[in-house]
Amino acid sequence: MKSSGKLTVYIIFAMLAGAVLGYTVHTYAADDFIQSFATNIKLLTTIFLRLVQMIIAPLVFSTLVVGIAKLGDLKTVGRVGGKAMLWFISASLMSLLLGMLLVNLFKPGAGLDLSSASAESVKDLAGKTQTFTLQNFVEHVFPKSLLEAMANNEILQIVIFSIFFGIATAAMGEKGKVVVKGLDAVAHIILTMVNYVMKFAPVGVFGAIAAVIAINGLGIFIFFAKYFLYFIIGIAALWAVLITVGFLVLKKRMPELLEHIIQPLIIAFTTTSSEAVFPKLTEELERFGCKDKIVAFVLPLGYSFNLDGSMMYMTFASIAIAQAYGIDLDMGTQLTMLLVLMLTSKGIAGVPRASLVVVLATCSMFKIPPEGVALILPIDHFCDMFRSMTNVLGNALATSVVSKWEGSLENADTTMAEIS
Repeated sequence: MKSSGKLTVYIIFAMLAGAVLGYTVHTYAADDFIQSFATNIKLLTTIFLRLVQMIIAPLVFSTLVVGIAKLGDLKTVGRVGGKAMLWFISASLMSLLLGMLLVNLFKPGAGLDLSSASAESVKDLAGKTQTFTLQNFVEHVFPKSLLEAMANNEILQIVIFSIFFGIATAAMGEKGKVVVKGLDAVAHIILTMVNYVMKFAPVGVFGAIAAVIAINGLGIFIFFAKYFLYFIIGIAALWAVLITVGFLVLKKRMPELLEHIIQPLIIAFTTTSSEAVFPKLTEELERFGCKDKIVAFVLPLGYSFNLDGSMMYMTFASIAIAQAYGIDLDMGTQLTMLLVLMLTSKGIAGVPRASLVVVLATCSMFKIPPEGVALILPIDHFCDMFRSMTNVLGNALATSVVSKWEGSLENADTTMAEIS
């Protein structure tokens, strides 16, 4: 069995073992011990995520600069970037509209129990929100310091700086090639580090699953069955649309792509962070046959602009909370909310539960009681599993499709030979 196949087996085994341990603690342990156990066992996940996070900023910077510089000229950068943004905007709007359609069709909020809502339970999230203004959006997008952006893992700000740096490097001609060669070596070193970090993935998965099951137990799936079921239907519909479009563009190679990204999908599912698989996804897409310069350019952009699962969930959750409070949002208001979410959601891909923070901010903006977010807090971890996994699928598809449009999608055998 290949090492990647072994790792996938270990991850699945860790997921099941974590569930068994968590359920055992939840069933037989005292409440004080359960809380202490969950806090301590989750440190395993924290270690894994922090190991991944430490290599995100240098990887995004080095790969994106090299990708832009290798594309050669501004015309090529504009063409590839334009194709990528066309996919991103279309996929985001489709995801938002799908979430809005399903929440209006199923009305999951009508069955929520408002008596369980607590302002205290959303206090921590509320501290992270801001009222949406054009100034806040601009400050979030454009960095005032590269070091600050890297320290905070602000992917969108790093992308902006890297685009300017990459274009300037390409414009330098021969002098710029020295920088490109150096950053290319840095990128490969970091990708080697990825292989070391990923060996810790099963331990991180074990900690995450054990912690959440220990606190909530398996009964949480029953308690929120209606809300969760409708969300899963939405995710399934979104996957059907994305995979169908993938088959239309990639044709017979679509199953091969899914085979390559199965491990990143599982890790994103269990850790609830699509950022956790960015390095591994980069490697697998190159193995699939995407040109490294396309991957290096499109994938970091996708992590800021192409959050399909999160997009669908944000409209679904925001309107569901309004329904729970009996607030009637007309179609014009819902469409306005949709456009606001298009802007406020950028750059959240790597942060677990960041979608919930955006939902809270949106509720405040549209005069929906923010305490309503407390209603979906207990189930949000499980919803986050599915939306993080969907974000990874969407970004893998976007990168592969743009590679195909550029005529640079090679056979896996050829790419594997180059890597080895």
